[in-house]
Amino acid sequence: MTNSLFVLTLLLMVSYSGISWHVFHFSQASTVSARNLGREQAVLGLVLLFHAFAVLAPVMDATVLSIGVGRALAIMAWLMLLIYWTASFFYRVDGLQLFLMPLAVLTLGFSIIFPGYHVVPDAGNPAFLLHILVSMLAYSLFAISAMLAILMLVMERALHSKRQTPLIRQLPPLLSLEKMMFQVLGVGFILLTVTLLSGVVFSESVLGKPAALTHKTVFGVISWVVFGGLLLGRKFYGWRGRVAIRWTLIGFVMLMMAYIGSKMVLELILHRP
Repeated sequence: MTNSLFVLTLLLMVSYSGISWHVFHFSQASTVSARNLGREQAVLGLVLLFHAFAVLAPVMDATVLSIGVGRALAIMAWLMLLIYWTASFFYRVDGLQLFLMPLAVLTLGFSIIFPGYHVVPDAGNPAFLLHILVSMLAYSLFAISAMLAILMLVMERALHSKRQTPLIRQLPPLLSLEKMMFQVLGVGFILLTVTLLSGVVFSESVLGKPAALTHKTVFGVISWVVFGGLLLGRKFYGWRGRVAIRWTLIGFVMLMMAYIGSKMVLELILHRP
């Protein structure tokens, strides 16, 4: 990492921390009249622009694509915030940034400490780059759905205990979170299906060998089955509440074991690119 990118990453961490503090400060106040949501969206959009440069510039080369575990996590956090920022113009998602921005700070810091080194062959192939982008989008969407599932669990417990903090009251209603979670799951499932199918194609065309039954493949297929089962259960049996939360979190853990888990083991434990 160059000195300029290092400084930019630190500034991004400070920026996200400052925005988080600003939102948290108003979430604890009795009134939110002083907040300018339009200005917040503009500031976050500008920060996301610099965030894109910080996480994408180091991985791109003329002929080589290098994505280590730290950079992969930082890119996922950027995509999650980009999805949130876009959705904020159409849906009530205020309050979710308090959970996404600290995640961005953590992943940016992780990318400094453990940038990793994983060279992807045939980076000049547009179709292969599209495959990587679709897979990252799928992982980011499922990460958002897992976060929504956790928020649903927290809100459900707060409602049962009749103890609602100002932060909980600021979040969207429980039913809105559930509807949003299934919408995100639906799009993520489509992208995951495309990722798995295109991965089989590119395994042979790029790596020169047929897709092998590795732990990455196994966990990827298991997560696809879990999410597919959840969506079918929702459609035909009306699954919701804790059943939906449980399936969402199990599927997300399986998906992370398929990608992030394998990268962490290879790069941080076995020290293999």
